[in-house]
Amino acid sequence: MADLQSIKNRFGIIGNYPALNRALEKAIQVAPTDISVLVIGESGVGKEFIPKIQPYIVVNCGAIPEGTIDSELFGHEKGAFTGATSTRKGYFEVADGGTIFLDEVGELPLQTQVRLLRVLESGEFMKVGSSQIQKTNVRIVAATNVNMMKAITDGRFREDLYYRLNTVQIDIPPLRERKGDIHLLFRKFAIDFAEKYRMPELILTEDAVRYLENYTFPGNVRQLRNLVEQMTVVEQNREINAAKLAEYIPLQAHLPAVVQKNQPGISSNEFHSEREIMYKILFDMRSDINDLKSLTSELIKNRGNSDFSHQEKNLINRVFTSETSTANPNSLLYFEGNNQNQVHHPTIISDPDADFQDVEDIELEDAKPETLSLQNNERELIVKALEKHRGRRNKAADELGISQRTLYRKIKQYNLEE
Repeated sequence: MADLQSIKNRFGIIGNYPALNRALEKAIQVAPTDISVLVIGESGVGKEFIPKIQPYIVVNCGAIPEGTIDSELFGHEKGAFTGATSTRKGYFEVADGGTIFLDEVGELPLQTQVRLLRVLESGEFMKVGSSQIQKTNVRIVAATNVNMMKAITDGRFREDLYYRLNTVQIDIPPLRERKGDIHLLFRKFAIDFAEKYRMPELILTEDAVRYLENYTFPGNVRQLRNLVEQMTVVEQNREINAAKLAEYIPLQAHLPAVVQKNQPGISSNEFHSEREIMYKILFDMRSDINDLKSLTSELIKNRGNSDFSHQEKNLINRVFTSETSTANPNSLLYFEGNNQNQVHHPTIISDPDADFQDVEDIELEDAKPETLSLQNNERELIVKALEKHRGRRNKAADELGISQRTLYRKIKQYNLEE
């Protein structure tokens, strides 16, 4: 059996990170067997090096259109579909007795997954357009950057196929965990590209090495390789410092903010869907509106003579001096002046289209705090939608933006059946 260092030398694998060494050792151990192997790792980490330890045929499952992938893998008979002008052998027939490397296996369509499972279980397959069963003895090595457990939960990947493929799992660590290997890889690529383009080799300063080690490398080894190639061709100065690297790979990417699970006031089981997030935002807004109802009620009843706290003035000011209110002279209430440091005197204005002439005649709704319960408000929305559409559930479902199946389940959940 080949030792670890000879394998690294043979395939140009750089690095001494323990997790990388463990992955290579597992690959060496399973290479002489016919065990199915699943290689797990992010895009660009070098998953394709694992099956190179033995001869194999590469199939990029993510690059083959869904309509032709069955034909590519299992072959087809003449006339099986439009364009099938002759009989064709598939990879499983051609690779009989050898190894197939299924890259991006997580992208396989569900129909193809069923066919692949049959090959793994019985070694049998049928060409597209044929009823004749054929036998093959193929060892499968698969790789993916997909979260397989999530794909199974989402119904995008068969659980039984996953366990068939995953007899032995090899995990390739991302580059950001291999900080000690980053400079070694940079030097290797710098030498390779200097020779390829007949240019002097790039050299990193100490601060540049630290800069690379602190970078997250979302594209992993592939990104580092492309970076070195680009700089080899573009840069005139062959000594690269941290400032120069920052022009190519900013250390702090501007990413969308995310809500952390441990953020105060947010429990770990909240926000299971985008709709629940929207409900939460709307209900929080309604809480502020309820406070405004109370303040506005007091303001109107006392014709603006009430004394309000600084916080209450700011709340009223923020809402009633908004662009909408100030732009609309028919607003029920507005404040004169925009200086927050001065006392604002509210002025009562009647809507000219309203049925009343005196503001005192307005019957204000009691300013009682409304419930923020997600279930109560969801039930209320469903009831209103059903009433609006006179019980027609398909129309109500469209109004609520949910499927009819979801609506039926909610009706049963909230005991709304007639």
